[in-house]
Amino acid sequence: MERSEPDAADDNAMDSFLEKFQSQPYRGGFHEDQWEEAPWFGVTLSRPDLCCCRQMEQAKTYKDEGNDYFKEKDYKKAVISYTEGLKKKCADPDLNAVLYTNRAAAQYYLGNFRSALNDVTAARKLKPCHLKAIIRGALCHLELKHFAEAVNWCDEGLQIDAKEKKLLEVRAKADKLKRTEQRDMRKAKLKEKKEQTQNEALLQAVKARNIRLVSEAVNQDEDSASEGPGEIFLDGLSSENPYGARLSLDDQGRLSWPVLLLYPEHAQSDFISAFHEDSRFIDHLMVMFGETPSWDLEQKYCPANLEVYFEDEDRAELYRVPPKSTLLQVLQHPRYFVKALTPAFLVFVGSSPFCKNYLRGRKVHQVK
Repeated sequence: MERSEPDAADDNAMDSFLEKFQSQPYRGGFHEDQWEEAPWFGVTLSRPDLCCCRQMEQAKTYKDEGNDYFKEKDYKKAVISYTEGLKKKCADPDLNAVLYTNRAAAQYYLGNFRSALNDVTAARKLKPCHLKAIIRGALCHLELKHFAEAVNWCDEGLQIDAKEKKLLEVRAKADKLKRTEQRDMRKAKLKEKKEQTQNEALLQAVKARNIRLVSEAVNQDEDSASEGPGEIFLDGLSSENPYGARLSLDDQGRLSWPVLLLYPEHAQSDFISAFHEDSRFIDHLMVMFGETPSWDLEQKYCPANLEVYFEDEDRAELYRVPPKSTLLQVLQHPRYFVKALTPAFLVFVGSSPFCKNYLRGRKVHQVK
């Protein structure tokens, strides 16, 4: 059908409208200085709104960039990108929660578990029910050996999703390790209590024998040593000496000491891990020198030739120990002080020039 031509009335109406439009400008337009007030898409955008949108877009861009680095396992660069996104401080809490959670994941794979935990904690402040943040937080607590906290985080996550497989797995592992840790702590406390009881028994045994104790680092005279050996004694018992032995008390209430024998002439030594207090020095010398030691090239270290001494360092005096003396008899001497719970004695070949030279100028006493 052909279109009909407009009639004369229509032409006149159109001419009248055009004349009016040309003579009166359109009043609904916006001046270029007022363009931000335009109702774009039905929303009035102020300058702060535009700035917020820009920050959000930039934060999203950094998030996507961080995700790409994360997929490439370049976790250091991923951390940097997520950090830049957070610096934009956009107003979207969900986006910021994602940035914190993703940065936590990157930190986790870098082994920075405390930093990762800080990030997921910040994410949960913005979005308490963010399940990924809860899962990663539980994993961080597990790595940090905070087993009880890991269980708590898992329980909170399972309230949101009771079938979350990762949370169920982490909770089972953390709960098992928590129980193991609690068991080990109970054992350690029992062991500590047992050792304390043993130490107290040893202390009483030493005190009953009037044996004087001093620490390795402190020189004390007889009075001060006898006034308060308990603290020094118990400190020493808390750890073994360098030779791996320690003072012990048998079922009959008799003491055995770790004893050090020094041979100054040859810069050699022997260590007796358990020298019973009723044993004699000659008994140990007979065993140790039943065969000639490799360093005794002159073969002069025979039990019959040996002399045993202890030194009173405060007075710079030496005391000769009769070979048939028991260890207890010597330790009870008023001028003997046990250092670091390890009695020590000097052993010489009595007729040797070295012994005579060593004793020259020193006051020597005979132990009775």
